[in-house]
Amino acid sequence: MPASNVIGLVMAAGYSRRFGQHDKRCAALADGRSLLATSVANAEQAFALLRVAIRAEDDANLLGLAEHTPLIRLHQAHLGLGASLAEAVRALSHDAQLNSSEAVAILLGDMPWIKQETLLSLQRLATVNTIVRPCHAGKQGHPVIFGRALWPALEALSGNTGAKDLIRDNADHYRAYDVQDAGTLMDIDAPADLVVPEHFTPDEA
Repeated sequence: MPASNVIGLVMAAGYSRRFGQHDKRCAALADGRSLLATSVANAEQAFALLRVAIRAEDDANLLGLAEHTPLIRLHQAHLGLGASLAEAVRALSHDAQLNSSEAVAILLGDMPWIKQETLLSLQRLATVNTIVRPCHAGKQGHPVIFGRALWPALEALSGNTGAKDLIRDNADHYRAYDVQDAGTLMDIDAPADLVVPEHFTPDEA
């Protein structure tokens, strides 16, 4: 069962310039669903509480999102990932429905193949004071879960640096969790990435 104290936050406000002129969030996967809709649906199954962060001007329908999808509309997305994370986490902090939440799992909207088992296991490791991250084949993956004690630091992020420096500066709170899940490393950066490798199936993701 999903943990009731961990929020899933899908970050989907980036501009994905490496993908080309098309919005990769709308790119279709093998089953016809959009990349973002697939990532969100996967997260919905694993998290009792979920928010999806998109740009203020985005049309959620064009992105393939269901009408019931709980959105956070970001006005600072053009300033980079760090600014987007800060704005999104501030919104979580001020959401009365989330007052009892102890941690937030930062998921990326272009990673649709993470196993449910992985997402559930990570939630069980989360505490208010820890940073939890999956590792596969010696590489750091996603999502990263930040305990609520770290939220003020997330809210102070800016620019496009993300949370790498925050993780480094809080090494005492960091917990790596080894997983047998290649989906924790598989993000979609280019159209060619939409094709699942032959040795890997979504059932294993």
